Amino acid sequence: MKLIGPFRQVVTLADLPLRGKISDEQLEIIVDGGIIVDQNTILKVGNFEALKTENPAIEMEQIEGDQVVLPAFVDSHTHICFGGNRANDFAMRNAGKTYLEIAESGGGIWSSVQHTRNASEGELLKTLAERINFLMGLGITTIEVKSGYGLDVENELKMLRIIKKAQNETKATLVPTCLSAHLKPRDFEGSNPEYLEYILTEILPKVKEEGLANRVDIFIEKSAFQPEESKEFLLKAKELGFEITVHADQFTPGSSRIAVEVGAKSADHLEATIDEDIQFLAESDTVATALPGASLGLGEKFTPARKLLDAGAIVAIASDWNPGSAPMGNLVTQASILATFQKLTTAEVLAGMTFRAAYALNLKDRGQLQAGKKADFVTFKTNNFQNILYNQGSLKAEKVYIDGNLI
Repeated sequence: MKLIGPFRQVVTLADLPLRGKISDEQLEIIVDGGIIVDQNTILKVGNFEALKTENPAIEMEQIEGDQVVLPAFVDSHTHICFGGNRANDFAMRNAGKTYLEIAESGGGIWSSVQHTRNASEGELLKTLAERINFLMGLGITTIEVKSGYGLDVENELKMLRIIKKAQNETKATLVPTCLSAHLKPRDFEGSNPEYLEYILTEILPKVKEEGLANRVDIFIEKSAFQPEESKEFLLKAKELGFEITVHADQFTPGSSRIAVEVGAKSADHLEATIDEDIQFLAESDTVATALPGASLGLGEKFTPARKLLDAGAIVAIASDWNPGSAPMGNLVTQASILATFQKLTTAEVLAGMTFRAAYALNLKDRGQLQAGKKADFVTFKTNNFQNILYNQGSLKAEKVYIDGNLI
């Protein structure tokens, strides 16, 4: 058991609502605070001097200078296990080329599939570890990682096994998700429904048998999988015992409604979500996940986060870090920009990157600094927590703790 502090401000995010809008006045800010950690769990949060007086024999970890502390961030949607690079896609898109033109010239998702298939396990593990370390350096200690650049039994399992191996080599929590339904691969001889059946019969049973993932994702879009075939696939995946998440409403509306209907943990993207479906999401327990990195990477509009919050939805914010549409990977920068365009309060942004994002991953033990929660937290060298978003990612994390230990 040890006492860590004093922090100029402890931003606990305690007792905030899971859904809907939050004012900054609802934030609990403990001035000159401390955190008592027992093994990997927060035991108590309060005034540092009072905690020290109450526990005179406690081990102490002294914090020097002005630092604020808040719960470590959760990135609930990433594609950071991949091979290759799509910088040429980005350049072509900015030069006015269409998605179809880029794909026809050898770019697009299929390019990443080929690079990932051709990469060795060692290469993929090395680059995945580098990206995990980058995210941890930002204060992100829980990271969802998708497959989806293999698109056949051998290579999807290769990706998921590498993610599992990476989990054994990092202190961060990795949440693997099987995204074999990213798009139908060009070398599959059959229809979309036949490919989805192939996933259900050939890939997912092996994923379950090896314990490689407990979550399944699908990209519902004109260029990927159609609504009805996707709904049937998701229901069958649930029957196999998987949790569900959905790439929904990125370019065309309607699939967020499917996500709700099948009981998905989250519907991610939502840039094209219409008002009727905003209300449908708001009345459900499906988390609406905004991915501002994709909006920035593609030059598309942002998820209507303000409307979703005002309607009472559970809104998370994730990076969508991937080699094509969202190569930045800096969640704090993206969330800060989203806040500017969608007029989100600081409290709403911080909630969206912590306990609300954790809820999208079905994790309820983290994202708030209060007794009983996992002792993952991050500090910044400042005397005012508002500077974190104000500096739009240029104020770097000072110290990152996982299970109460400095990493």
